[in-house]
Amino acid sequence: MESALKPYRVMAYIVGVMLLLLCAAMVAKYGFDNDTFVAIVGPIHGFLYMVYLVAALNLGIKARFPIPYLLLVLLAGTIPLLSFVVERNVTDRVRHRAAPATS
Repeated sequence: MESALKPYRVMAYIVGVMLLLLCAAMVAKYGFDNDTFVAIVGPIHGFLYMVYLVAALNLGIKARFPIPYLLLVLLAGTIPLLSFVVERNVTDRVRHRAAPATS
């Protein structure tokens, strides 16, 4: 599962940062009437979000996440800062599950 966790973690951080940049671009568009930044960042975030979905789905299937939890993980890239929080939770969950049981 570690092989699926690493790409997910990388994409969660990248998508989180890109979403914050997209929010800044939206402020520039609607606050300062400058839509250049949105035209650049928007498609990049959209593409990277699709890569994030594949990485999250791959991890979710391998880790056998329940469907509601998997949906939360998949949607985390659409709400600013949530991808960082969910990434930490997913990492702890996967590593805790993979840790050998001690008696």
